[in-house]
Amino acid sequence: MSETTGPEPEITGPAEPGAAGTGAAGARPARRRGRTPVFLAGAALLGLIAGTCAGYLVQAGRAPTPLPPLSQPTLTQARGPAPEPLSAAQDHKVRTDGDLRRLLLKKPAGARETPYGGDRDGWLELLQVAASYNSPANAYGWQLSQEFRRAATAGWREDGDRTVVIHLFQYRQEDTFGARDAAKGDYISAAEGGGADSWAIPGTGDGTAYARRTPETAFGGSVYTAEAHAWRGDIAMEIYMYDTHPVPKKTIVDLAKRQMERL
Repeated sequence: MSETTGPEPEITGPAEPGAAGTGAAGARPARRRGRTPVFLAGAALLGLIAGTCAGYLVQAGRAPTPLPPLSQPTLTQARGPAPEPLSAAQDHKVRTDGDLRRLLLKKPAGARETPYGGDRDGWLELLQVAASYNSPANAYGWQLSQEFRRAATAGWREDGDRTVVIHLFQYRQEDTFGARDAAKGDYISAAEGGGADSWAIPGTGDGTAYARRTPETAFGGSVYTAEAHAWRGDIAMEIYMYDTHPVPKKTIVDLAKRQMERL
């Protein structure tokens, strides 16, 4: 790194004994800071250069030393057909790099399909994902920073008044752990405010399901909500349930478990 140098402030000290006069004209100026270290460093550098040159002269007068022979075992060329690629059961990427929508649970028999929260083709655009946050602009930037890749959604309405929405978010995960970070953020959001029972989702590590004990009344009616969040590999899962009656533990946990098994 190059060092920027400039004029340093001159410090004036008392006159040395025997100096003529003590006024400004006769005062002896103090040594500038750094002059001595720079001088010593220059002398050391000159000495190093001189030593290096002497070393080259000595080495040039010596006979060349032969290099040892190169040795390497003979490699056998592979023959026959190439090995079969790993199956989806052995390679997670084989399964998740395909059509992400195929990993979503299918709607139950008799249920009505609803594109709640997404398009009818089953994809979620990043703008739609960001719009589900309190601050869409910040959410948009955060998702980009987490290397958002794509999102798929499925939803249906069951007999009665229960609505189910499932989201799968996939991240590139080249420099970040986007799926893990997204899920952990959802854990915090779901637990905020209290008033919810929570249960672990079997087989997911830290996956958690939540069910509110009191209904939401902000939309002119009473709606009970439940949600589940988990992640596996490069995919984060969200499930939301809305009902006019409390959502049982078995309902939300079993649905989340079955969805995660497909990943």
